Amino acid sequence: MSLDITLSNEVFTINITHNLTKMADEAGLYDVMWRPDEQGYTRAWQVIEPLSKGLASLIANKAYLEALSPTNGWGSYDGLLKATSQYLKACIDNPDAIINTSR
Repeated sequence: MSLDITLSNEVFTINITHNLTKMADEAGLYDVMWRPDEQGYTRAWQVIEPLSKGLASLIANKAYLEALSPTNGWGSYDGLLKATSQYLKACIDNPDAIINTSR
């Protein structure tokens, strides 16, 4: 199972394994990435700040979060770091894009 995030008109799309939800939650990224609709986030500009904070947390807490990597090998700290960075950049570049997720 995985999470698909798409910004309107497919200006950005990414697929992230659900195996990273614990790591994402600990970094403060779970709600903004997996459940943006439940937080009232509908446009890319709305998630720039929480994504930035989550990315900073990922970087600052690397050793702790890396230890939460799934033991089955599906997903990694580096994968979540890359996905978050790419998603944040896409949101900055396309602030009016509509966020769509499929979990």
